[in-house]
Amino acid sequence: MLVEVWSDVVCPWCYVGRRRLQQALAARGDMGDVQVVHRAFQLQPNAPKDLVVPTAEHLAEKYSVSADQVRHMQATVTQAAQTVGLAFNLEHTLSGNTEDAHRLLLWAQSSEQQDALLERMYAGYFTQGQSLFDRDVLVTMTGEVGLDQSEAAAVLQSDAFAAQVRREGADAAELGATGVPFFVFDRKYGIAGAQPHEVFIQTLDAVIAGE
Repeated sequence: MLVEVWSDVVCPWCYVGRRRLQQALAARGDMGDVQVVHRAFQLQPNAPKDLVVPTAEHLAEKYSVSADQVRHMQATVTQAAQTVGLAFNLEHTLSGNTEDAHRLLLWAQSSEQQDALLERMYAGYFTQGQSLFDRDVLVTMTGEVGLDQSEAAAVLQSDAFAAQVRREGADAAELGATGVPFFVFDRKYGIAGAQPHEVFIQTLDAVIAGE
């Protein structure tokens, strides 16, 4: 079974949805060969790469809401994260163009370390307050999951995988995604959003029955 997950590394619901998928797969036990692949999706693809702003400010402007309303939004997703064992610290997170992070994730795929690097990015950003817009931080993260840091730095200094990032974002739109997370199972079944655990279980059962 191929499970493709379109997500952005600064999307809190994407991290929650990732955990719900993982828990559903664990609950179903031995399902044979299941491959989960990250697909790039940028929430701000047109943002200047040198412009990074506090997430609270970005959300307030994007949705035309007050600071109190932003805090309520962040509290809601923080509570959802707690239900899947995640401890979010969103107060000082930053927002901007995530192309560099996605390029590294695509590069890591050939070394079968994409999932480990994605988990490291999520944990660093959402729980440890690390910036995913700092190339030095990104390179350090690659080393922490066993990847070659000099190669990672060379990727960032080039435009490698940039076209693939854009192509995967376009693929999501063609499949009907209007936001993330977006889960596609064997290109037959889809889940939009970080749906409840039961929805993932039902979808997995449908895929198995279909096979």
